[in-house]
Amino acid sequence: MDEGDEVAVEVKGAGCVSGGWVRHGNGGRAARRSGAAGLLRRSTVLVACLLLPLLAAAPALAAAPEPSPREAGRAASLAAHLRSDPVYVTDQLPRAVPRSTAPEFAKLAERTGVPTYVLVLPGAGASAENEGLLGAVHDRLGRDGLYVLVDDSSVAAASAFGVRAPAEDAQTVQQYELPYDAGPLLSFERFVEVIAEGSKKAAQHAADARAEYAGHGPYGEGYKEPEPLHISPTDRRNQSFLTGIALAALPLLVLLLAPYVRRWWARRPANAPTGTDLGAGVGVGAEQPAKGGGPATGRFRWVVASVAAALAGLVALSAALLFDQTTSSAAPPPTGADMTARVERVVDGLRRDPVYTDPESPRVLSGRRMDELREKVAEFERGPVYVALVPQLPEDESAGEAEAFTDALHARLDKPGVYVVADPLAGEIDVITYHVRIDANLIAFDVPDTIRYGDSDDRSDDHRLGERLDRLMTFLDKAPRTDPPETSSYGDAAPDPVEESALPRLFSGDFWPGLMVGAFGALLVFGVVAGVLGVVRRAARRGVSAGRRPVAGVAFEAPAAPSASYLRDAAREELGALAREFDPDAALPSALRTRIWDCLDTATLLADRAGSGRDATGPDGRVDDDVPPADLAAAVALARMGRAALATGDTSKPSCALNPLHGPATGWREAQYAPEDSRRRTLPVCATCRVFVTEDPGRAHTLRLTLPGPGRGRNGGGRVPYEDVAGPLPAARKGVPQLIRKVREYAGVQ
Repeated sequence: MDEGDEVAVEVKGAGCVSGGWVRHGNGGRAARRSGAAGLLRRSTVLVACLLLPLLAAAPALAAAPEPSPREAGRAASLAAHLRSDPVYVTDQLPRAVPRSTAPEFAKLAERTGVPTYVLVLPGAGASAENEGLLGAVHDRLGRDGLYVLVDDSSVAAASAFGVRAPAEDAQTVQQYELPYDAGPLLSFERFVEVIAEGSKKAAQHAADARAEYAGHGPYGEGYKEPEPLHISPTDRRNQSFLTGIALAALPLLVLLLAPYVRRWWARRPANAPTGTDLGAGVGVGAEQPAKGGGPATGRFRWVVASVAAALAGLVALSAALLFDQTTSSAAPPPTGADMTARVERVVDGLRRDPVYTDPESPRVLSGRRMDELREKVAEFERGPVYVALVPQLPEDESAGEAEAFTDALHARLDKPGVYVVADPLAGEIDVITYHVRIDANLIAFDVPDTIRYGDSDDRSDDHRLGERLDRLMTFLDKAPRTDPPETSSYGDAAPDPVEESALPRLFSGDFWPGLMVGAFGALLVFGVVAGVLGVVRRAARRGVSAGRRPVAGVAFEAPAAPSASYLRDAAREELGALAREFDPDAALPSALRTRIWDCLDTATLLADRAGSGRDATGPDGRVDDDVPPADLAAAVALARMGRAALATGDTSKPSCALNPLHGPATGWREAQYAPEDSRRRTLPVCATCRVFVTEDPGRAHTLRLTLPGPGRGRNGGGRVPYEDVAGPLPAARKGVPQLIRKVREYAGVQ
């Protein structure tokens, strides 16, 4: 080596500072040295740089605790899996995290930007235990990177070894920001997103998450739970019930209320117009005769039915779009291979060794206990014994049912014997016999609880499983022999994972009771509305009967076929009411005063007649008993027209052509006036008749006033249309002035 040559020494790892190189990672800078002294110095620097990382790491290596035998075998097994694939998904959680999701975890892990090793395991314990497991796996794998432990619900622990990754902050964010039902895959995705943000942003993100969601009081007050992503079957039943109520109640209310409110609105006191909308039917503000009578009843019913049907469809469609959840879990559906992987693994192990210990679970039997258990199993005379130390979890292929698990083992192994499942996590022991000469009832019901579950105060890490399994073998040895062999399994199958997490259909279950409740509720609401509107209408009627002036355009009530007694009572009431309401000295327009006076005068002429002959005394202020029904009807019509004119100040309106007793008309409509005449005439009608005629003009003649005909009996013989009776009443069809003139001619008064 010539003097003046550059010498570069590359040492990866810890930095070495000396006369030749300062090296960190893959970068450095060179210095010039020459001669023997430079060569010696460079050699010394090389040795120092090689030894310095080892000397620096020696205290840490000495301080690192060795994993316990309970975890050592588990860590070695997991490290072996990660050596072949950086993502390992257990086969013990197919209902929550199927093994078929491993490619999705691997795809997400690539986004962290650092080597990432993912373990998806059941039964994650405390945070310290999880981090210790990750450290033990890292030591045995010997590769730096981000190590992540995922359990059946979320990211349980994460540690970075030799790389820069905000593992703790990312875990905090996914813990606080996601709801409890987010699922492991979504939790890991959120974890990876925060890792990719970098240390600074991740730290701020974690601080914001703690500030928004974490509780700050001494008992966790202020904790904010994110909204769940999925609903439960109970929530779906509630949705179905509410959908049924809405689907029945809303359309039924439309069908019930629309016709009723329409009729009530037409009959309400304030419905009729107040100006000169009638008169001769022409002029400014006059309502012209309707062409075709407006929308017919059939058309209105069709519109109401269409609205109700559209509303029902809208409710059903909205419910289907709003309540579109199909599953109560975030777990993807497992494949058939996912559901059988663990059973096949355990069966393969039992074929080699009758005592199988799950390598993914903590080791609960020491080497000595294992040897003793194998010896007792080999000496058992009733048949083979198979012991599987495997966790039983709600998320496994058997849904945590040990009997279903042993049934699957027996079906695959296809051998009789005593099958024992010992849970290393929960400590429970289950025993099932298949074609063994042991009393099945004894195994099913009489195995002591101290063997099955252990003592209530047992808090040891291994649940004293070794001791309890020894006692179990002793118990089996002493069990009575039976002939023939018996089986203690009932053959219950585990629920299907897809059906288990699937929500009931929206239009099923409680949807049908909801329909009935909705229909009952609609009837109840209709009854309340009808009652309220009825009270309002009766209050208005009582106001008129009590002597108040009628509201403008109110149609008086009267039957289409009144009796003579009804007409007599109505004449007394209407004449008295008009006499009380009309004050001749009041400041009224001359034409209005004259019209009201003429109505009162002519009505009195008809109902309160002077006597005849020598006993004639003149009007006495009372309705005479011998007045014919037609004259009483004319008197009632005149009195009511006078009261309406006094209330409205309008003398131009004719009386209702179908029934003059109804008072002033409020509109013109085409109607069939007589049943024998199919032609339709344009008639002035009151508010009540207008509603009926508008809906069914062909039956308008059923509202026409008829009076008792001449003959025997209280009401005479038969009924006569009012325009055919003797006297002045038929003139009501030509207007009030004509009726007044005819009454005076009839009474002989000029």
